[in-house]
Amino acid sequence: MRNVNPEKIPRHLAIIMDGNGRWAKERMLRRIVGHQRGVETVKAIVEECSSLGIRCLTLFAFSSENWLRPKTEVRALMSLLKRYVRMEALRMMQNNIRFNIIGNRSELPPDVNLELDEVIAKTAGNAGMTLTLALSYGGRQEIIHAATRLAADLAAGRISGDAVDEASFGLPDPDLLIRTSGEMRISNFLLWQLAYTELYFTDINWPDFGVAELHKALRDFQTRERRFGRTSDQLHKGN
Repeated sequence: MRNVNPEKIPRHLAIIMDGNGRWAKERMLRRIVGHQRGVETVKAIVEECSSLGIRCLTLFAFSSENWLRPKTEVRALMSLLKRYVRMEALRMMQNNIRFNIIGNRSELPPDVNLELDEVIAKTAGNAGMTLTLALSYGGRQEIIHAATRLAADLAAGRISGDAVDEASFGLPDPDLLIRTSGEMRISNFLLWQLAYTELYFTDINWPDFGVAELHKALRDFQTRERRFGRTSDQLHKGN
């Protein structure tokens, strides 16, 4: 049973999907098995978020630092990513989900980028939830890239200073960030956008983070008072 208030659903949910390797190690399995089980969790969570009416779901799938992992694991992850995107394209179309990518795509293998481009193009007209995967992504790099691009546009006269606002720095702010597996940090994820995001940490490893755990996180979010610098009295008076 959901027991989730449909009127207080976060518009944008971000998730740091942590604990695939730990899940596998606890069961004396190869790390890739944990990642494979993690993909099954992704499928369930994406479908439930779409069903709940969440407008944007952003998943931290592969960080810029993850390239430092063993090459065999990185290759396996890229293969798993490619297979997931190809197999889920039809489900995205059925659920009116638009697919999006953030991060340094130039570092991704060409065959993976080709698969990503095909699904992005195929789902571009969908008007339901936007599913964003953060791939080869780092928050600091994103801010540097955005600032560099804006500086170049200003210098070239393509935009004026008045046109620069917070929307120039990428995704809309998440209302809620969930991180699994017990770590209590944001690990260079959406640094600009998380300024006023509610944070939720759970000890559950990502492969075990099912729909019931998602509902638990959403119910916790719905108890939060989001003041954005104002007082409680101001909120209750509608000022």
